[in-house]
Amino acid sequence: MPVTVPTSEQLKEIAAQMGLTLSDADVASFIGLMTPSIAGYNVVDELPDNLPEPKYPRAAGQRPRGAENPHNAWYVKTTVKGAAAGKLAGKTVALKDNVMLAAVPMMNGASTLEGYVPDVDATIATRILDAGGTILGKAHCEYFCLSGGSHTNAAGPVHNPHRRGYSAGGSSSGSAVLVATGEVDMAIGGDQGGSIRIPSSFCGVYGMKPTHGLVPYTGIMPIEIYVDHTGPITANVSDNALLLEVIAGADGYDPRQYAPKVHPYTEALRSDASGLRIGVVKEGFGHPVSEQDVDAKVRKAALLLGKLGARVEEVSIPMHLLGSALWLPIGIEGLTQTMMWGDGYGLSRPDPYVPSLLDLPRGWRRRANDLSETTKLFTLLGTYINKHHGSRYYGKAMNVTRKLIAAYDEALAKYDLLLMPTTPIKAQKMPEPGASREEYVQRALEMIANTAPFDISHHPAMAIPCGMSDGLPVSMMLIGKYWDEPAIYRAAHAFEQMGDWRAL
Repeated sequence: MPVTVPTSEQLKEIAAQMGLTLSDADVASFIGLMTPSIAGYNVVDELPDNLPEPKYPRAAGQRPRGAENPHNAWYVKTTVKGAAAGKLAGKTVALKDNVMLAAVPMMNGASTLEGYVPDVDATIATRILDAGGTILGKAHCEYFCLSGGSHTNAAGPVHNPHRRGYSAGGSSSGSAVLVATGEVDMAIGGDQGGSIRIPSSFCGVYGMKPTHGLVPYTGIMPIEIYVDHTGPITANVSDNALLLEVIAGADGYDPRQYAPKVHPYTEALRSDASGLRIGVVKEGFGHPVSEQDVDAKVRKAALLLGKLGARVEEVSIPMHLLGSALWLPIGIEGLTQTMMWGDGYGLSRPDPYVPSLLDLPRGWRRRANDLSETTKLFTLLGTYINKHHGSRYYGKAMNVTRKLIAAYDEALAKYDLLLMPTTPIKAQKMPEPGASREEYVQRALEMIANTAPFDISHHPAMAIPCGMSDGLPVSMMLIGKYWDEPAIYRAAHAFEQMGDWRAL
């Protein structure tokens, strides 16, 4: 789409937006000065995009409805077969619907993106296929991934597999449901405030948010580069470790990746929990929204780890209670500038930009009334803060986050792992049609107090089902040192071997 020289009226409008006073003569002068640069833009416009070609044949697939999609977990079903052999041979995988899979539709839960079809594969999609996995399609997620509930997707809510009408958790809602119901062996989730771990908690599956930058985010629609994580959701620990083993490691593109340390994660499953030092974080329990049965089940799980030979003690990390407050300026202002006003990418990054995705998200400006209530809220707030305060609070939150990281690291110098509830509550009933905006937003954000801090601290954290209460899953979260996912897998696998988590 060629760039045209601006008209006088267009330039005057932009000058007014800048607060710049221009005479007619100034306008004519600037237009003349811009013309050679615009010619340069059009040289770039005519060049090929220089993006990697997909390696494996596939069909666009179809949107399953009714009995084919009882929980509304699928967006598109297809079949993309990978290599004939590899670590994932025989395994089926669903991708969260913010992950690009060429020729297969992607809407990222958003009506304003519906109809978009990527022309590239995300790095992790290629790695799954290279390892012999079969991708069965795209799983519904929340509207632009901005909800910890499962009620904001433009195509309707995703239902909890244990109780219809209850939240499946978000934003990787469909990914967790498809694993929990056995429709796929594995799924990919994304996590900026807890979006792998929250649905894993609510659905009773295993979800790993790896160390920031361990898994390349290339080819995935971002929210904010500092908090973007992607990782595996599975029905058991061994599959989780296996999938991370396939997708982890630098890809040479993603600027989030600064010398990631990769391990053979499945080898960690050969060790038991004996000798592990685990700190039960006092401040992870007893939040105003915490449910007593959740706290009790997670404390019981900690005691069971002690019976497996781990040394389990309580530890106090007061800074943990500030984590979700520090997350807010980073998450909200970051997503406003990157995903919304930055057209899904933002600037100042060296990784591959997908022009087709850059073009389409701009459409929200003409359809802002169609945005989810959480997207409206965050964009309004982030734009207001930027207009009246600039980047002051983003920067200050980033500075204070270093103290939060130091507090976790101080505890992790004494312990191999930290432990707390993944979510302080079980799955809640989803808002009814016509519910107030206040209820809609509450149900989207009420569960992030323990998950969001580790998106800004960047420590690896895993949701592990540890019991049922009132027919709904309860989940504990294990947090490790940077790059020490093996210690988490070691403890999680030992706990899993105690028996059916539903009976604990």
